[in-house]
Amino acid sequence: MEIRNLGTSGLKISAIAYGNWLTHGSQVEEDAALACIRQALDEGITTFDTADVYANTAAESVLGRGLTGERREGLEILTKVYWPTGPGRHNDHGLSRKHIMESIDGSLRRLGTDYVDLYQAHRYDHETPLEETMEAFADVVRQGKAHYIGVSEWNAEQIRAGHALARELRIPFVSSQPQYNMLWRVIESEVVPTCEELGIGQIVWSPIAQGVLTGKYLPGQPYPDGSRATDEKGGANFVQRYLADDVLERVQQLTPIADEAGLSLAQLAVAWTLQNPNVSAAIIGASRPEQVTENVKAAGVRLDESALRRIDEIFDGVIERDPAQTVSPPKRDFG
Repeated sequence: MEIRNLGTSGLKISAIAYGNWLTHGSQVEEDAALACIRQALDEGITTFDTADVYANTAAESVLGRGLTGERREGLEILTKVYWPTGPGRHNDHGLSRKHIMESIDGSLRRLGTDYVDLYQAHRYDHETPLEETMEAFADVVRQGKAHYIGVSEWNAEQIRAGHALARELRIPFVSSQPQYNMLWRVIESEVVPTCEELGIGQIVWSPIAQGVLTGKYLPGQPYPDGSRATDEKGGANFVQRYLADDVLERVQQLTPIADEAGLSLAQLAVAWTLQNPNVSAAIIGASRPEQVTENVKAAGVRLDESALRRIDEIFDGVIERDPAQTVSPPKRDFG
């Protein structure tokens, strides 16, 4: 397993991180989930990403059970706060001091640990002053409940403002967790240059575009049984944007590039994200242990310039690059 620094911080993480969004506590039975975590550990993955909202807190509990007995100092455990949890009442969401301070304690209890290595704002909160949010994160760090802080799906302006406050408060703001893959490149024009300047690293999610870049979805064909596109619990909503026949036809054109590199299409997709020098890690998910084994083989792979250029040519015209697509929910009216 390749180990990289998270941005310019001293924190080292595995280039392949294991995440349990849309799987643990929801799509996948617990025995299968625990087997995937075990396989991730056996493959050398040390970085595990979750969030309190995943399966309405159940995913954190599953991950905590899966890591029981492991040497805590040898792991990097990441979780997030923002989306509604519990019954979803008015203070059960967002980045208020109240929600952050209560949420970190709940996450630690479910994960079975005294601290997380990285605590991340899962979206930008337009309903709470940024100063209040960052001061609460500072207290979480000073209380020893998190070593570092980060954000997920913040735009460049929001990242810069949050980082400035973190510097004033003398706490380490080290990461951004955006969606990023061959088809979804909205971070490249603004977020990545800003983060490079500030020393912030990317831990990217959906490197295989919800499974589309594996090539298992074929144009004009029914979706495979048990795939994300058939998941009525929420997975199908996230993969729809990639399922146009035009996109699926282009994905099939990646096969010669993958063959030349000695990779599967999934490995090619993960390796592609790791070519970006601002990407510290790519998060993979799995419903079966063999999927973990396949995807970790992307660690340490270097694609040549010819392969990268051909990938760009294949997807020309269907790549989403608009930085305005990085959007957090607007301020809500509670009447």
